Amino acid sequence: MVIDIPPTAGDILEMGALWSIRTKDVPSFDRYFSQLETFYVDYASYLPPSTRQYCLQGLNLIRLLTQNRIADFHTKLESLPADALHENIYIKHPVNLERWLMEGSYSKVWVAREEAPAEEYKFFVDSLMGTIRNEIASCEEAAYESLPIRDAAALLFFPSQSDLIRFAQQRGWQVNPSTEMIIFAKKGEENVEIPKQKMIVAALQYARELEQIV
Repeated sequence: MVIDIPPTAGDILEMGALWSIRTKDVPSFDRYFSQLETFYVDYASYLPPSTRQYCLQGLNLIRLLTQNRIADFHTKLESLPADALHENIYIKHPVNLERWLMEGSYSKVWVAREEAPAEEYKFFVDSLMGTIRNEIASCEEAAYESLPIRDAAALLFFPSQSDLIRFAQQRGWQVNPSTEMIIFAKKGEENVEIPKQKMIVAALQYARELEQIV
């Protein structure tokens, strides 16, 4: 049985989803992808496969990572063919990102931006890097009173010192151009969060989500 669905309907939704990423309109991407899942899942046996399907499914997987929706991420993976997880470049990319995030291999996440299988992927990888930078910055504030600008830029994966200085201003850090040092904002002892405790909470949350998957 062949369902009479205009062949361009899915194409229009796919182009809309990609355009949403190019214009950095994430809620619009979510709406387009929600409609596309009907074509990818419900009508999969009646429609020819789309050449953009894996690209958009990979983008959605990275979107879930940026929201820390690990359980949903794994649920989506389970709905994909097993060979796609290891052979399809669009799916391998978010799978690797999730593994590196769990390992704390942030340098690999940074390098993965330049190895993205499509330009649209860089938008979500940049979002992930923003989260990672804030986590590292919180640890730096707790561990150091100051750092050389060059070292701070390297630790935070900033390609230029000007990017670091903008970030420092947002965090309320002092920048001393003459000594080329970053002085971290002083915080009351009661407000300083211990990184180890933060890591334990994150690990417990991840374990609970894995239990839901199993």
